Amino acid sequence: MSEIPITVVIIEDEKPIRHFLSASLIDAGMQVFDAETGKKGLIEVATRKPDLVILDLGLPDMDGVAVITQLREWCELPILVLSARTQEAEKVRALDAGADDFLTKPFGVPECLARIRVLLRRHARGQNVQQVQEFGQVRIDLVNRQVYRSDAPVHLTPIEYRLLTTLLRFQGKVLTHRELLKAVWGPSHSESSQYLRVYMGHLRQKLEVDPALPQHIITETGVGYRLMS
Repeated sequence: MSEIPITVVIIEDEKPIRHFLSASLIDAGMQVFDAETGKKGLIEVATRKPDLVILDLGLPDMDGVAVITQLREWCELPILVLSARTQEAEKVRALDAGADDFLTKPFGVPECLARIRVLLRRHARGQNVQQVQEFGQVRIDLVNRQVYRSDAPVHLTPIEYRLLTTLLRFQGKVLTHRELLKAVWGPSHSESSQYLRVYMGHLRQKLEVDPALPQHIITETGVGYRLMS
């Protein structure tokens, strides 16, 4: 089966905790990227476009709440905050700024994995699409992150999968080049239309019956793309 791994960015300045978390999530089958400062963390999130962020509030270069505020300016991915037991007021500030949940240090791996699963399920329900979506001969299982064409599994790269699910969330609506680039690659790539042309070509090769005459992934010339059922 073609299963896309869950991608997590960990922003944590304490090296032992960062390594412990990374190893635990990798053991659970996830793809992990980490950063020891808020600025590097923001770059990692914009670059990697993860499914979830784990964020320590006590960063050396900037306030963790400021990191949340900046992330919420352009993305809605789940944010799980790490905090010390004495940081109750900071937890409230973080949640008010847009964090989704928090883990109090010290914590165990089972609790962390459970919180991640809950946040990902909640985020999937919050997307304006059904958990299993179909168009033409294509079926997308959003819960298990698997894509099929004529019941045969299709391998998509993480970027191809994010692009497809972004189109699915707004099925029937024209998404501009800028909107798609920002959603899939992050704000620093909002002018890089060549990325879109290349990856749309990949998706059509894998999902359309005739990629040269697409019936579902439609180009709106000079504007963007639209997914039609």
